[in-house]
Amino acid sequence: MPGTTVRRRVLVSGQVQGVYFRDTCQYLAHEAGLAGWVRNLPDGRVEACFEGLPAAVDRLVAWCRVGPRQAEVQAVEVLTEAPRQERGFRVR
Repeated sequence: MPGTTVRRRVLVSGQVQGVYFRDTCQYLAHEAGLAGWVRNLPDGRVEACFEGLPAAVDRLVAWCRVGPRQAEVQAVEVLTEAPRQERGFRVR
């Protein structure tokens, strides 16, 4: 993927903890072949980092704007970062 890899960090606000956000995110990232991670933050937000092909990263960022059925996403902040050649996707 060198040269075509992008990395986005997202911060998702709303009712996003305790609603299978991280598990669903991990499943979808694995399906999309993305690297990175997802975690809960102490302030109630979820933070995720996606690295991979641009179209796949864009799909996961778009999914974060909706989340799993039980979630109530209020806002999503998206930050562009330099790729770090991560491997695998995990829940932190």
